[in-house]
Amino acid sequence: MINIALLGFGVVGSGTAEVLTENKALIEARLGCEYNIKYILDLRDFPNSPFCDRIVHDFNTILNDPEVSVVAEMMGGSHPAYDFTKACLEAGKSVVTSNKEVVSTFGVELCAIAKAHGVRYLFEASVGGGIPVIRPMINDLSSNKINKISGILNGTTNFILTSMRDADASFDAALKEAQRLGYAEANPSADVDGIDAARKIVILAALASGKLLDPKSISTTGITKITLEDSKLAQSFNCSIKLIGYAETMGDKLLAFVSPRLVPMSNPLSRIDGVFNGILVDANMVGEVMFYGPGAGKLPTASAVVADIIDVIANRDADVKPLVWESATDADLADMGEYSCRRMFVFNTMDGVPMLRGAQVKECGGVFGVMTDEMTEKEVEKITSACGNKLVSVYRVL
Repeated sequence: MINIALLGFGVVGSGTAEVLTENKALIEARLGCEYNIKYILDLRDFPNSPFCDRIVHDFNTILNDPEVSVVAEMMGGSHPAYDFTKACLEAGKSVVTSNKEVVSTFGVELCAIAKAHGVRYLFEASVGGGIPVIRPMINDLSSNKINKISGILNGTTNFILTSMRDADASFDAALKEAQRLGYAEANPSADVDGIDAARKIVILAALASGKLLDPKSISTTGITKITLEDSKLAQSFNCSIKLIGYAETMGDKLLAFVSPRLVPMSNPLSRIDGVFNGILVDANMVGEVMFYGPGAGKLPTASAVVADIIDVIANRDADVKPLVWESATDADLADMGEYSCRRMFVFNTMDGVPMLRGAQVKECGGVFGVMTDEMTEKEVEKITSACGNKLVSVYRVL
């Protein structure tokens, strides 16, 4: 009998208990062994839940029980989630998690602790919700060098941008609708400011490079300044605006950032709408591989958590090579100023605007979109400085 403990009984935690219970016969048949949810840690009581007899309020009950070998952490936030995870790993318990904040901030340390104690630290659910992407990158693409990763990694922002495009909604109106439907929190900053996407792209970049960037250190721009006119200008150039987490290996250097980008309709990411996520991985042997599906939600995310639990149990007696990362240093970072792509400049007037390479001009609502050939970030800075207040915004093109 394998005993499992769940840390957190919110949306994902309750979903994990549901998946483990509803599909118990199926999972046990595939594992060839039985399992049991022995404890569920939460501050609250759940007297009407079928799991009410498993609820405990003291983490030490789980930590000090030698019968518990697998712990699923779904608490959210850094603390005490990190502290509990570290303690479990040091006690010889494998940990699986959906917590991208902990993975992106403490992943190097926690992977090292898991290796040192002969246990597993898995986090499939931390990126892409129910989309299998982390395990395929570790296993199925292991013979490839990952060149680029481009991802729609946040369902809330994708819903907002889809509403702006398809319903002619302003950012504020689209955000309110996302909040009404429960897609956005009362304080949506982590989503709309790009923080959530930044955490996820550094995890994906670490899988590609073995180096974990600090999510607070990468260039991160959210969607709060996108206007309806910007969205319409993008459409006039046969593009959609999407919040994109992007990572690229440039020689032996690593580049990662998050920003709203124009995605041409020829790119499959342009057709991912609503709360769905999509991740495009460019590998040197297989080429481009696409991962698509529900990026959040109770049961999709719980499905990924349970997949990691199954992995731990199924391989408990196997010699599985542990995942090991290093912290990225300044020497590992590519020069952002050398990054080159096409741009869309938005001007409030075309008077006195310098000629731009390959410029195509569209007008919408009194502003002008100018699509250019590829140029570097350094070139964009020079144009920005020269144009002053005539320039409203600049978008990278994927």
